[in-house]
Amino acid sequence: MTKPSCLVLEGNEVKLRLEAERIHTLSPVHVDWLRFTVNLRHAPVPTVEHLFPAPEVDDCLSRHELDEQSRRRLDVVKLLRGIPDPDFAASTQALELANNVCEILGVGFHVDPEIKKGHDFYKHRWSIVRAGAECGWVGYLASGDSPRQQAQSKTLHVNLYGNACTFARPGWPEEMAGYLEDHRAVITRCDLALDFFDGIAGGMDRVASDYDLGLMDHLGHRPDHNCVGAWRPGGKGRSFYFGSKAAGKQTNVYDKGVQLYGKQDATGWQRIELRYGSQKRLLPVDMLRRPAHFFAGASNWHALLLAEHGAVVIPEPVKTEPRLPVETLQAECTRNARWFFSTAGKSAALAFLFMDLETISSFIENCAELPGRLSKFSRDEVKRVYQQVFKNVSASGVGRVGFQAA
Repeated sequence: MTKPSCLVLEGNEVKLRLEAERIHTLSPVHVDWLRFTVNLRHAPVPTVEHLFPAPEVDDCLSRHELDEQSRRRLDVVKLLRGIPDPDFAASTQALELANNVCEILGVGFHVDPEIKKGHDFYKHRWSIVRAGAECGWVGYLASGDSPRQQAQSKTLHVNLYGNACTFARPGWPEEMAGYLEDHRAVITRCDLALDFFDGIAGGMDRVASDYDLGLMDHLGHRPDHNCVGAWRPGGKGRSFYFGSKAAGKQTNVYDKGVQLYGKQDATGWQRIELRYGSQKRLLPVDMLRRPAHFFAGASNWHALLLAEHGAVVIPEPVKTEPRLPVETLQAECTRNARWFFSTAGKSAALAFLFMDLETISSFIENCAELPGRLSKFSRDEVKRVYQQVFKNVSASGVGRVGFQAA
């Protein structure tokens, strides 16, 4: 009897994990990729062990006498002692965030006790590891000095690959959703996958035909599309993309079985992978709690294929930013103006009374970013609303800061 190949073993394990998740969640839609950003001021507080690393452990206590987890902790503590002071706070907060994420993902996930070069303009990263391979990371500090990157340096970013999402314990997205809310995190990418283990009715040819018939049109618009792979009759390993990354919504329909098992695949397994990004949208945390609803909300075609799979849900669309209600912007501007008067008013009055105009102007020019809760809006939108809101709050009496010039 021939020994099963690594591809077959891995493919079978992936399928078993996805089937177990369906039984647990009663939902056929799987969260397959997740990225989110946390502001440093809302990030988890480091442990005492990390804030105050213990003195060097005597080498007489040899490493082989410790279990693997203890060795990793020892390596991290030694590493933290050598981090420069300006990087220390962000490093420890990022480490705590990475450890929290591993706990939510479940057994088998841990943080690699080594600081690595960052990705996506972050200076450093802590790697999240499973079975000896990186399956995610937490980035921190900026790799450059531009105003945009300096704003980024005030955040931590978590990127969980498909491998992490697949092998995490069942139910992890719900717990992650609560964690994101507790730390005011912003989701920047969320992939939702619907697997047809025996293939989509009509196969990949049907998918292309649906597009030509306009079934994937949304709000009267036909999305861009792209065909990748062997699209001649009998071809295997095909992908059909429609939508746009730039618009923050793209779908890839592809032969998942060929990806996992190779071209000898006989399963017919196909996947519809909906990729939501934050380029023009605010991605709600509830996507992690109700992935099938948001999958169906992408278009009538997505809802139709979900129904063919056997699940009927109430579609929940993710609207683009221009559709944000004006009331939300007004509420955030009002909150900011009230904070200014009630908390920063006296300090601001002092600065305007006694600081020279050149220094004040320089300070204003260097404030390139909007405050956190207003950063989801454009400067033009804030400008339109803020001045009137500021006057209204001031007129209400909140603006009487009680500071008198000498």
